[in-house]
Amino acid sequence: MEDAPLYNSRIVNTYIKLIKSRYHFVNISELLEAAEMTPYEVADQGHWFSQKQINLFHDRLQKMIGNPDIAREAGRYAASPDAIGVMRQYFLGLVGPTKAYEMVGAAVNRNFVRSSVYCSKKLAHNKVEITVTPRPGTQERYFQCQNRIGFFEAVATGFGIKLPRVEHTECVFKGASLCRYVVSWEGSRSSFWEMTRNATALASLFLFMAAMRFDPHLALGTVVPASLATTFLFSTLALRCEKRALLANLESLNGASDHLVDQININYNNALVTNEVGQIISRQTSIDDILASVVQVLGKRLDFDRGMLLLANEKKDRLVFRAGFGYPEKSFSVLSTTTFHLNRPESQGVLVVCYRDQKPFLVNDVNELEGTLSLRSMEFVKKLGCESFICCPIISEGESIGVLAVDNPKSKRPLVHSDISLLMGIAPMIGISIHNANLMEAKFRQFSSFLKVMAASIDARDPLTAGHSEKVTEYAVGICQELRLSAAEQEMIRVAALLHDYGKIGVPDAILKKNGRLTDLEYEIVKTHSYKTRDILDQVNFEGIYSQVPEIAGAHHERIDGTGYPRGLKGRDIPLGAKIITVADFFEAVTSKRHYRDPMPTAEAYRLLREGSGSHFEGRIVEALISYHQKRTQGHNLKLVQSM
Repeated sequence: MEDAPLYNSRIVNTYIKLIKSRYHFVNISELLEAAEMTPYEVADQGHWFSQKQINLFHDRLQKMIGNPDIAREAGRYAASPDAIGVMRQYFLGLVGPTKAYEMVGAAVNRNFVRSSVYCSKKLAHNKVEITVTPRPGTQERYFQCQNRIGFFEAVATGFGIKLPRVEHTECVFKGASLCRYVVSWEGSRSSFWEMTRNATALASLFLFMAAMRFDPHLALGTVVPASLATTFLFSTLALRCEKRALLANLESLNGASDHLVDQININYNNALVTNEVGQIISRQTSIDDILASVVQVLGKRLDFDRGMLLLANEKKDRLVFRAGFGYPEKSFSVLSTTTFHLNRPESQGVLVVCYRDQKPFLVNDVNELEGTLSLRSMEFVKKLGCESFICCPIISEGESIGVLAVDNPKSKRPLVHSDISLLMGIAPMIGISIHNANLMEAKFRQFSSFLKVMAASIDARDPLTAGHSEKVTEYAVGICQELRLSAAEQEMIRVAALLHDYGKIGVPDAILKKNGRLTDLEYEIVKTHSYKTRDILDQVNFEGIYSQVPEIAGAHHERIDGTGYPRGLKGRDIPLGAKIITVADFFEAVTSKRHYRDPMPTAEAYRLLREGSGSHFEGRIVEALISYHQKRTQGHNLKLVQSM
């Protein structure tokens, strides 16, 4: 059992706080290294240390400070305000020392120690018995017994009581089967004066009765007034002490209540954050959009000065910065050029270990990381001005995909365990969304490649028209951009443009590749490709924004005056996407070489388009194409000049 996880890291963390408070000369990094511990393990409240590590820690610390009673001192410190904080105030306001000792057993068993079982029993109003029974196979050291005594001594002092008496009647280290501690303490001052008042009143009664037998006048004139005055005096003192105690408890309770109200508000805000993050990222489909939304919410809602999201690259060998909030511009340049290696087993950097071991870390002082981080990583931390931070793994389907890290260099607000709980609640949502976005992007890439293959299968039938579908698609998207259509509309029209001629798969090569003008019959056969396009694409399960693709692709030869085909649609009956593809298709066809003619000059093509505005084409779409094409031509010419 020497290597079994038996002691929660909070025990060691209490020692560290004590060292920082009273023993500034101790090198904490050296101490932890000797104990085979790391700073991030100590900071992680979910981590447990073995008996071997605890022994090494205590022996090294005792040697460094030369104090044989350090364990008992640490026990007393564990119950101090610095170590307990708001929970101490809560206990002071709601329970007395007896109840606090009774609750020790359950609290220690649940949160701190697995090596032994604690049991508490009330013996009197100011006396309790606590037994500690080792679990089979465990072997504690005597200093741990002293640590317990120190803690039991400190609990009562938190209630304004003098140092209690701790009788250690049985001890494992003296041959007993368990350690038995009997803790007793003096009553409060108000209790003392109450007892004095009651005793005085009783004595006065006996004195009055005796005086009445011998001298009634003396009893009524002297004994009664003196007795009443004395009783009143002690009652006043008792009442005053009791009032002071009540005021102290009330003040403590008010302080605890304020803290609890603050915590409720924090929890409520955190719940809103979680909900808002969930809603925002569920509406995003790209990883960049998800990350941008997440950091926006975290920066707006959470009580952190800044934060960053790092994701593993495609090869899973590096952590790369992807998004952040709260950093100045110069820090973003540092972040964007820094990566962390994931394929080096010897790497012990906190971010890498967080990613690799899939557990969060709270680092209270980055200086304690010296020796565990590479010089490059330490330089990175110092450049960012980081003093303490929390990092949490982003996990999806059991696999680490990144790390979320936050800190407070401006506000200096201490980072606490509840911050880890909050971030660990948000991180899986980010992981799921990123995983879904990856699936969507993979599906989209697959879908796009499928579309290109379909389009290329038509263009490949005739080398002279190869690339026609892609050029029409380019022009159609350019028109959409000039018209400022939504991203969804542009994407739907892009796909329809790419597949607009797919029905030509049913047109014979002899007609499709004919070198010369077509006969009327041949022309009618070519015209069938429009409804064939629609019929074929209707068999594809287009969903969402793509559901209109078959109709738009099949209507790209309709004209606004009704002279088009295959259905002779007019004006508003023709989908906007079809009108756009019509203009793009016409322009690409007349400006490209065909079997029966040479390409038409651009100016002539512009003229024909404008002549057809209002009858064959919609005017605003024609002007949008011309505007896009001119910008494209100017940009191309500029690149040529710059390259010369």
